[in-house]
Amino acid sequence: MTKRMGYRDWRWLALWWHIFFLLWSTIDGQTRYTIPEEVKQGSVVGNLAKDLGLGLSEIFDRKLRVASEAAKQYFRVDVGKGELVVNERIDRETLCGQSASCVLPLQVIIDEPLQSFRVEVEIQDINDNGPVFAKTEHVLDIAESTVSGTRFPLKGAADPDVGTNALKSYKLSQNEHFALNVKNSKDGIKVPEMVLQKQLDREKLLEHKLILTATDGGNPVRSGTTEITINVLDNNDNAPQFEKLLYEVPLREDMERGTVILKVKAVDIDDGENGEVVYSFAEDTSESVLKTFHIHTKSGAISVNGVVDYELCSKYDFDVRASDKGTPKMQGHCTVQVQIQDVNDNSPEIILASLSTPIREDSPIGSVVALINAKDIDSGNNGKTSLRLPTDCPFKLKPSFSDHYALVTDSKLDREKNPQYRIKIMASDAGSPPLTAVKEIIVDISDVNDFPPVFSQRSYTVNVKENYPPGKILCSVSAMDPDLGDNAKISYSILDSKVQDVSVSSYVYMNSDNGSIYSMHSFDYEKLKVFQIQVQAKDHGSPSLSSNATVHIFILDQNDNAPAVIYPSTALGSLSHQKMPRSAKGGHLVTKVTAVDADSGHNAWISYKLAEATDASLFSVNIYTGEVRTKRAVSEQDDSSQRLLIEIKDDGEPVQSTTVTVAILIEDGLHEPILDLRQKAPEPSKKNGRITLYLILSLASVSVLSVLTFVILTVRCVKNSRSSSSCCMGRADYDGYTNPNRNLQIQLNSDGPIKYVEVLGGDMLSQSQSFRSCLSPMSEFSDFTFVKPSSTTDFKEMINVLDASLPDNAWTFESQQMGAVHQ
Repeated sequence: MTKRMGYRDWRWLALWWHIFFLLWSTIDGQTRYTIPEEVKQGSVVGNLAKDLGLGLSEIFDRKLRVASEAAKQYFRVDVGKGELVVNERIDRETLCGQSASCVLPLQVIIDEPLQSFRVEVEIQDINDNGPVFAKTEHVLDIAESTVSGTRFPLKGAADPDVGTNALKSYKLSQNEHFALNVKNSKDGIKVPEMVLQKQLDREKLLEHKLILTATDGGNPVRSGTTEITINVLDNNDNAPQFEKLLYEVPLREDMERGTVILKVKAVDIDDGENGEVVYSFAEDTSESVLKTFHIHTKSGAISVNGVVDYELCSKYDFDVRASDKGTPKMQGHCTVQVQIQDVNDNSPEIILASLSTPIREDSPIGSVVALINAKDIDSGNNGKTSLRLPTDCPFKLKPSFSDHYALVTDSKLDREKNPQYRIKIMASDAGSPPLTAVKEIIVDISDVNDFPPVFSQRSYTVNVKENYPPGKILCSVSAMDPDLGDNAKISYSILDSKVQDVSVSSYVYMNSDNGSIYSMHSFDYEKLKVFQIQVQAKDHGSPSLSSNATVHIFILDQNDNAPAVIYPSTALGSLSHQKMPRSAKGGHLVTKVTAVDADSGHNAWISYKLAEATDASLFSVNIYTGEVRTKRAVSEQDDSSQRLLIEIKDDGEPVQSTTVTVAILIEDGLHEPILDLRQKAPEPSKKNGRITLYLILSLASVSVLSVLTFVILTVRCVKNSRSSSSCCMGRADYDGYTNPNRNLQIQLNSDGPIKYVEVLGGDMLSQSQSFRSCLSPMSEFSDFTFVKPSSTTDFKEMINVLDASLPDNAWTFESQQMGAVHQ
């Protein structure tokens, strides 16, 4: 290009640089640049960033690129300067042929977010081509008898340039016989022809040589030449004459091979062989015409001989020659113009210019997903295309310009429902019948952390026996997260809380990966019956989401405490000394052994048994109350010193037991202090009776409430078990334990009255309480005692104080909460 520029004068140089640096204008929202063809690679077309209102940083960060609809990528963007530069050599004639306007449409695409701009680059013609004749030599045979005024059409030159640079004129070399005439066709093409001005004389000159020169209108002027050789032939009076000098015929592009489209006819008025006409294509007929059409030499019928395609060529112009068989041969010529009519034989084409995938599921409505072009090489309505999407698609097509569309979101997306969309884009043209095309694009939806983990249960219940080995698994909780990747990766933890004023982390710890909960140490039912922990499942999204669940841990009692004797007191040793009169009758109450068990339930049911006695026939021990009574009246023969070994057992598994030794001294003349006390103090008896009545009413009320609570909890458990598919159970062995919520245990004597009543339970968020009453049918008076079983020493000290006033009948109320001892 630079070498060519050196040959031009200063005016062309100034014009070239003026065009080159102009050069942009915005028309109807589109940016247009104008450059001449053949500019060197790297030449600047325009400042694209400035013209589109973009900063230099946006070009790099948002990945600006240029997509061309041409076969080659003629332009690129200099990301450092934001300029549109030439990437390859541009030949206007290759791109646009003889078209008056040559515009290269560009699509400027910007990602993140996806956006497109329409840019047009107009390629201006320069005079880089001169007129060229198809042949450098042309031969004509003309009889010497040819009359003046006869015209001989010549094949013109071709110049691929346009405008002022196109072919402008013809010139015939100086001679006395021929003149040059130039006529314009309907298409504006200049057709040269030679006109005989002076009759030829074969005897003077057998051959004439002329030069035909074609020139264009460029600056500087370019030209091309061809040599015309005229052979003068002896007389053949008349040349064939066509009925028409120009034949015009329309032809559908889907016409079958062999179809006759036209018959030309020429007449020669000579006789014999001088009047016999033969038809043929002119000798300079193009190769494309020869492949597409065939002419019958005798009839002049022109038929389709090859493939007719409107998209390859919309018009054929060629000359037909009629020759006689005389000597010399005479010829006539006519021109045939075949106008190809378009047929809807090409389906639309869907071009995916850009696709942004995956897209976030929280993308706002209207977000651009893809840029799509529609193309149909047919013409007219056959080339008009429209696109559509399926009705159930959450996307829509938004037209932008000239068969360019943007695929945008039309509703909210949800990856958990549809992680991927296979979108079928359907294109159809406006032909009759219409042709269609389908293109499928795949759009993946990227996950957003929009779902918190969800536990399989809102609350979990774990039953674990006391003395359970530390470090063992208690329970496993699980949660699910419908999100993906890190958004679905879950970590488990225990929320900090207090249990008996101690951090819950000192009781249990949790595996953060699988949700397993382990014990930190063994549990003691007598100190802790139930506690709860709050567990949290948290995903790894950004920001992270979490949910909580409650785990209730119930400690189940084991028989790990032996009964403790609280009366008679053995503070001074294992032997208890008691006195009784020798006058005692059968059934005389000697003493009463009282014991308590810190366990609960069956593990705390106590029975008394006389293991050894000095005289087993004299004394008996009540299995339930521990009362020691005489079986018969004391005789003079009975030893005054008696020793009893009483065994006290619980009902647990294994059985725990203890013993107490009672020494009884039988004395003469000893009065029964208890009977005297009863006779002298009737008022306290009434008072104690009222207290007993109040306690019975209180116990009955608590029992009714406990039963109602138990029924309610049972109904709720049944409902929960139906609604929940799984339950987290502890790994401990139950050994027949029931749920230690609330229960009422009552045991009757054989003669009817209540022997043993125990109420277990309480709110599972608080410490459970235990109420126990022991009644004797033989007791005439009632009393009650509040006992704190965690410290049996306190009970023993209390009994020492109350030893003298112990009644026959005793109510015992046990509270496992920390508190003072009341009477």
